[in-house]
Amino acid sequence: MSNAGMNAAIWLLMVQACLGAFDTLYYHEFKLKLAHGDHTGLELKLHAVRDFAYSIIIGTLGWFTWNGRLAWVLLGILTLEICITLWDFIEEDKIRKLPSGERAMHAVMGIVYGGFLAYLVPEAMHWVEKPLGFGAKYHGFPAWVLTLIAVGVFVSGVRDMISSIGKKSSAS
Repeated sequence: MSNAGMNAAIWLLMVQACLGAFDTLYYHEFKLKLAHGDHTGLELKLHAVRDFAYSIIIGTLGWFTWNGRLAWVLLGILTLEICITLWDFIEEDKIRKLPSGERAMHAVMGIVYGGFLAYLVPEAMHWVEKPLGFGAKYHGFPAWVLTLIAVGVFVSGVRDMISSIGKKSSAS
């Protein structure tokens, strides 16, 4: 893949991370106060696990390549994140009516994430052929923004996991 292709993936990941930060801070924290909901236990647990996956993805791709079999680990983390997001959509619909802005935000995030994956996956297929290990690959300004967001995402995940303890989950 061209350097331009991976740079596009990184910039799309940065846009995705910024959209996710806005979604979390505005909708989850400010508007809906999910951590204080009575039946948000499962949703918060899903958010926490997804946050931990995102912190790995967001925190590493600005600085490193995942070479050899590590590329499959990265693709596994991405697949896990997608599955958790789909499960989260189902859980959200069970426990609350999403504000129209949040629903639209999720749609935009899905489109941006698809673009990110369209650029990243072919690159990861090239990484599979390299010797096992992390390779240095600095992406400039986006790497710093992604690192900052990765720390925030990790902290958010810890908070959501702690907040989920003792909360009820939605009825099936």
